[in-house]
Amino acid sequence: MNILSFYRSPIFLRIVFVLSIAIIFFIAAVTYKQINALTNSSNQVLNTYNVAVELEKMYTYINDLETAKRDYIASNDQTIKFAIKIHQKEIEKALLKVEKITKGNKTQREYLKILRSLIKHKYYIVNSILAKDYSNGILGSTELNNDFLSGKKVMYDIRKVINKMITIEESLLNKRNSIYKDNQKTTPLYIYLTLLITLVLLVLSYVKMSKDLNNIKSYNNELLVSNESSNLSEIVGNYGTWQLNLDTNKYTFSDNEYRLLGYEPKAFKANLDDFMKHIHPDDYEMVKEVTLKMIYQEVLPSFTYRIYKTNGELRHFRASGRVVTKSEERILIGTTTDVTEVIIANQEIEERNRILESNNKELQAFNYVASHDLQEPLRKIETFISRLIDKDLDNLSESGQQYLSRINAAAGRMRILIDDLLQFSRTTRAEQVFMKTDLNELLENAKQEQAQLIEEKKAIINNETLPELEVVPFQIQQLFSNLINNSIKYSKENIPPVINISITEVDTESDEKINSITNTKFYKIIFSDNGIGFEQEYADKIFTLFTRLHNKDEYAGTGIGLAICKKIIENHKGYIFANSEIDRGSTFTIYLPKEI
Repeated sequence: MNILSFYRSPIFLRIVFVLSIAIIFFIAAVTYKQINALTNSSNQVLNTYNVAVELEKMYTYINDLETAKRDYIASNDQTIKFAIKIHQKEIEKALLKVEKITKGNKTQREYLKILRSLIKHKYYIVNSILAKDYSNGILGSTELNNDFLSGKKVMYDIRKVINKMITIEESLLNKRNSIYKDNQKTTPLYIYLTLLITLVLLVLSYVKMSKDLNNIKSYNNELLVSNESSNLSEIVGNYGTWQLNLDTNKYTFSDNEYRLLGYEPKAFKANLDDFMKHIHPDDYEMVKEVTLKMIYQEVLPSFTYRIYKTNGELRHFRASGRVVTKSEERILIGTTTDVTEVIIANQEIEERNRILESNNKELQAFNYVASHDLQEPLRKIETFISRLIDKDLDNLSESGQQYLSRINAAAGRMRILIDDLLQFSRTTRAEQVFMKTDLNELLENAKQEQAQLIEEKKAIINNETLPELEVVPFQIQQLFSNLINNSIKYSKENIPPVINISITEVDTESDEKINSITNTKFYKIIFSDNGIGFEQEYADKIFTLFTRLHNKDEYAGTGIGLAICKKIIENHKGYIFANSEIDRGSTFTIYLPKEI
């Protein structure tokens, strides 16, 4: 075995390791006895030095406080008060630190009491100055001079006390340095102990290095798997990652970042210029502006742009990123996602929405026009029926009169139906102007609309004061009118209807009906009556267009009124619920958002 082979062999490492143990053990035996004494004397010297340093720092802070006071007198700058408070805090911290490290020195503790008293007096002088106003020359020059010189004596006294304390520490420093030098003569024993500890650490380190090496191998395997998993995720997720070192302006692209552009991984050196060649001409300036903002302001908000792949295919990309600090280097980490399918899907949805909106407008127009056109023949029918009743009713047979009466009633119902359809069409049209309106006025207007019915039925309406809200006024008035009409229409026979209207302010946490719907704050308006009621199973069905729970001969109506109410509430991004029980009345609960 030659020398080089022996050096590389494990036997050489073992021999060196054993020799090191022997040498370290010998030196440790020599230094063992003196280590404690050397440590104690070293700490005492350091403690003495720290006291002197802290005292000087304290005086510096006090001097800064004096300077800030004079600056305030000279400039009357109110922001200096904040600096003065900071100086006072620094003085207190330094004072507490000196008290801590001189805890065992009785003489120094006495001087600290004097020093604290002087500092409190200094605070008093400074606070007196801060209480004055030096703007606009309010104070005379003599008073200004006095304020400038105030505190000079206390500064002198503080300096004097600090000097005495430093002198005491210097005396202690000389004594402790002498002890320290004596202990240094026996430092071989300390060295020996140190090397003994080093020996133990060396053994532990050797074991640790062996374990770490195995761990590193394991971590490298896991990292390899993780990298492969990340690469696979990028391929499946159709996105790539990139990094920009903001200090060196160097880019790094992941493999899939190249694939998104139609290249094989590492096809070119990662850089901005080659990437920008693929940007759609219409998006080039926008991407360039965002890129410059990203580099100089370290901001990369999410944005979408178009690119051409190497084969000429147009794709939509979305980029985003954030800055991280790694080993004092600023790295912008970003992702590039191919969102072409999402963009195309959104465009298709938007196109369908446009078609749907167009169809809705056509349906609304048809409903509105058809309802108007139906009124003309209905008007003629009603006119001829009226003439027949006025002139020829007596000439008709009894059955003919009954037929004519039924025709007249049917025409009346058709008139009501057309009016309700027109009203429903009006609530579904897009032209809705919201304005801040007093709901009390709308409620009063609704009562006036139903005044004849209220008087006939001797209805009693009790209501609390309603708020002002951003609403479509005519719709909310129609809502109130329909609900009042509905309660009076379905009242009990020979019992005056009583309608109670109450209001409370609620949020999603306090109301179980809407706690899973939204997090908006609402006004909850409740219409309750003492009418005939209905089965609760129909609570949702009654808001459907043309739904009636009673025979038309028993109760007049078209089944459109509550459907209009629901549509009005939906227009205002609110909610409406019904609760009822046969012969115990009905309750309609409305939720209108405080802000739309």
